Amino acid sequence: MKRSRKVLSWIGGILVLLIAVIIIVIATFDWNRAKPFINDKVSQAIGRPFEIQGDLSVHWQREPDQGGLAAIVPWPEFVAQQIHIANPDWARNKQFATLDALRFRLSPLALLAHRITIPTVQLVQPNIDLQRDKQGRATWDFTLPQSTGPSTWTLDLGAIGFDRGHIALDDAASSVQLQVNIEPLQKTIPYDEIVAQQSARARDEAQKTAGGNAKKTLTNAQTESEPKTRPTSAYAFAWQAKGSYQGTPLSGDGKTGGVLALQRNDQPFPVQADVHAGDSHIALVGTLTNPMHLAALDLRLWFSGTSMAKLYPLTGLTLPDTPPYATEGRLIAELHKNNSHFSYQNFRGRVGGSDLGGSLDFTTAAPRPKLTGKLHSQLLQFSDLGSLVGADSKEQKQQRGDTTAQPADKALPVEPFRTDRWKAMDADVTFTGAHIVRDASLPIDNLSTHIVLEDGKLHLDPLSFGMAGGNVTGLIHLDGSQAPMRGRMDLKARHLKLKELFPTFQAMNTSFGEINGDMAMSSNGNSVAELLATADGEVKLLMNDGAISKTLLETAGLNIGNVVIGKLFGDKTVKINCAASDLVATNGVFQTKLFVLDTEDAIIDVDGNVNFATERLDLDITPHTKGFRVFSLRSPLYVKGTLKNPDVGVHSAGLILRGGGALALGIFAAPAAALAPLVVPSRGNQENACQGVLEQMRGTKVKAPAQPKAK
Repeated sequence: MKRSRKVLSWIGGILVLLIAVIIIVIATFDWNRAKPFINDKVSQAIGRPFEIQGDLSVHWQREPDQGGLAAIVPWPEFVAQQIHIANPDWARNKQFATLDALRFRLSPLALLAHRITIPTVQLVQPNIDLQRDKQGRATWDFTLPQSTGPSTWTLDLGAIGFDRGHIALDDAASSVQLQVNIEPLQKTIPYDEIVAQQSARARDEAQKTAGGNAKKTLTNAQTESEPKTRPTSAYAFAWQAKGSYQGTPLSGDGKTGGVLALQRNDQPFPVQADVHAGDSHIALVGTLTNPMHLAALDLRLWFSGTSMAKLYPLTGLTLPDTPPYATEGRLIAELHKNNSHFSYQNFRGRVGGSDLGGSLDFTTAAPRPKLTGKLHSQLLQFSDLGSLVGADSKEQKQQRGDTTAQPADKALPVEPFRTDRWKAMDADVTFTGAHIVRDASLPIDNLSTHIVLEDGKLHLDPLSFGMAGGNVTGLIHLDGSQAPMRGRMDLKARHLKLKELFPTFQAMNTSFGEINGDMAMSSNGNSVAELLATADGEVKLLMNDGAISKTLLETAGLNIGNVVIGKLFGDKTVKINCAASDLVATNGVFQTKLFVLDTEDAIIDVDGNVNFATERLDLDITPHTKGFRVFSLRSPLYVKGTLKNPDVGVHSAGLILRGGGALALGIFAAPAAALAPLVVPSRGNQENACQGVLEQMRGTKVKAPAQPKAK
């Protein structure tokens, strides 16, 4: 027994001595001797030269935060000085990254289970050069060795800490050039203080871009847009960026936390950014969680600029041209490689003089990204919709960056629709406007529509809005997948009250008259001018119990009618029993099948066409006097020239016979029958004066008025 104990004692002593020798050797080993081996193995692993040019050392210390045996066994801390990682041969610069030092601790016991556990990697003054050429080759793509099977080793990397540094990006594929500098703050800044600072900056930007009402709206949106995820650490670093994006100057600054937790959902990383790209401004404050797997963003997000369309290069969203805008909301994102989801929730803002709010979702799934959601506006200025069809002012066009020159002799907008962007994404969005106003003279209310954009095809179906006490319903389809674009429009107007359509016109205040109409057209073209120039279809309109004057037409902006009425009636107001029109469009030429105004003094017949392809007018206006009361109505008129420069003159007396003969032959019987469905009973139970006029045209031959003797 004594001999056995002695043997065991010797064996135990030898093992302890061996362990002590190993510990002493490891502790005193000159790790610089291992640099050639490490450099070679890492270079093979990443497919490009890697070199530790400075000292490589290891320090041993226990981890008191660990439990059990892991707290007893010392952990090595590796410190590598002056690390250089080369770029591929095609890159402009030789070095992809340089670091003054790299520090990390390693769990020795985890190695026994084939697990590499590194709680934190500290990067000291990193300098990184990122390049991508037009062929798509990128310096951040490493050529890793081909694996013959699954590895038995796993990497558990907890967090990355960093120091001041510099990042350069030259991306020829996306036309991006950036220089980013990172510096430590003199003291950490808590989250709430950063939010207050960024909110003030964003609202000042909103005021400069979209006016004081925008700042007020964003102030009221603060509570609804507050992120629910708050960072567990304060902001420790500041960054500044400067460069360009697709030729547009880009600059920005922001702040971040000091340690980026890569795999822990309970340690959200604080981020803040304030970026200007041209005249577009994007700002955010919030958190990034689990960046190793691109798990989640929870941000308070601000947008402002001269037009939402300018966000397309930055966001990939196909948005319309708009007046200056500013919005604030909460952005929640789930980031994945092939299917990321962004949700801009409870945002509020201003677009021109209109308020805008709602929630939108954007998904990057194949075959195209898709935007869905609901938008609403309590007060939408009709003038803010002008840019959607190129009908805004020259100053507004310049402000939103439109460079299309409107020809001096053209009245119709020639600015093209940006159908090239319609295929970039799909959309399914509903919009509701509680109240829409143009100005005091033309109120429009209750706009609602369902907007669907799919594979370049844009549908507003259904489309409905209230106007002057009545409503307009229908649909608009635009097929931007074809060149030229194909369009189809089908609209019905019912019960548009004249006294509400022209509330400032005194003669309409006691009117019970209404306007009813139908429009069905199809056309091809990439602008409003081209669509009208190729239009095929029909426009029908009835107006009963109204009034007309030169002053009224001036108010409505109808310059041609203003001149015609002035020549027929002078400046006085004339009561209209019924105005009936049926226009047929063929390849942009709108021909009058029927265009008659029945007044107290005369029946006025308009015959001819308007060619929207050439914007030329060819109309004859023939008054048939009811009795010998208005001498000036003996002379028929012609309207020639163009929409931009109309020429209104007096015809020879012979045309009166032709016009009177047309009425006498009753050629308006068929067109009058086609307008019969528009004789809708008035909501005020008033008799529709057009019913009798149309029945007279359909059934009773209208006798040509006697020709008065010339003076």
